[in-house]
Amino acid sequence: MKLIPENVTLYEMTNKELKQFLNEKVIQYNQPKFIESDPIQIPHQFSKKEDIEIAGFLTATIAWGKRQMIIKNANRMMEFMDNSPYEFVTNHSKKELAQIQDFVHRTFNSIDFRFFITALKNIYNNHNGLEAVFASNIEENTMKNSIHQFKKVFFEIEHPQRTTKHVSDPIKGSAAKRINMYLRWMVRQDNAGVDFGIWKNISPSKLSCPLDVHSGNVARKLGLLTRKQNDWKALRELDTSLRKLDAKDPTKYDFALFGLGVFESF
Repeated sequence: MKLIPENVTLYEMTNKELKQFLNEKVIQYNQPKFIESDPIQIPHQFSKKEDIEIAGFLTATIAWGKRQMIIKNANRMMEFMDNSPYEFVTNHSKKELAQIQDFVHRTFNSIDFRFFITALKNIYNNHNGLEAVFASNIEENTMKNSIHQFKKVFFEIEHPQRTTKHVSDPIKGSAAKRINMYLRWMVRQDNAGVDFGIWKNISPSKLSCPLDVHSGNVARKLGLLTRKQNDWKALRELDTSLRKLDAKDPTKYDFALFGLGVFESF
């Protein structure tokens, strides 16, 4: 394991040393064993593209709190859909949908879950699927507008007002951590077998690193981020720093920042 060079503080590391340090942390954590304790294991249960992307989207949506609980409840979501997410989303009956009861993860409940399934059906029936929606509104080197437009499409049908809070909007300043994590899962070309890389119409260079308490704190300690709030402005600052290290695959550093924060209490 490559450590920070002796007698060199975090703020004295050169860009070359920092890049080497983070690249080695990426190698350490971006490997199949990572899947065993991470919510990404849920979409890894499937092989069909549509099953993977739907399972991934629903799992990412509830990805806050303890990871063990996220995994447990994401598995429950799959069970509600007979472990055939795409088939259930596109062909469920009103009776089958109504049978989804007693589901709750933090503030996400059965009402939200039922609407998410209905919204996904609309996206597959009328918008050519999740990849097509996210890929249709990309601007320059950011997914900001894409995520914003996705939310508009997602809620274009009649919906409970309470459910809108479960899809973040960077236009309103959110770092959209869970959506950016989901996009990393679907888009990033990962030879290690963790991220899927099944969406070919979005370049990994456009992605943003999921920003939360752990990754934000580590990024600040490493001098990659100065803004104190974990909002969209902070994410753009982090994007700029990470793209200097790897312009083609900046979100690979999510593994390094997450691993240092969660597993090493960095």
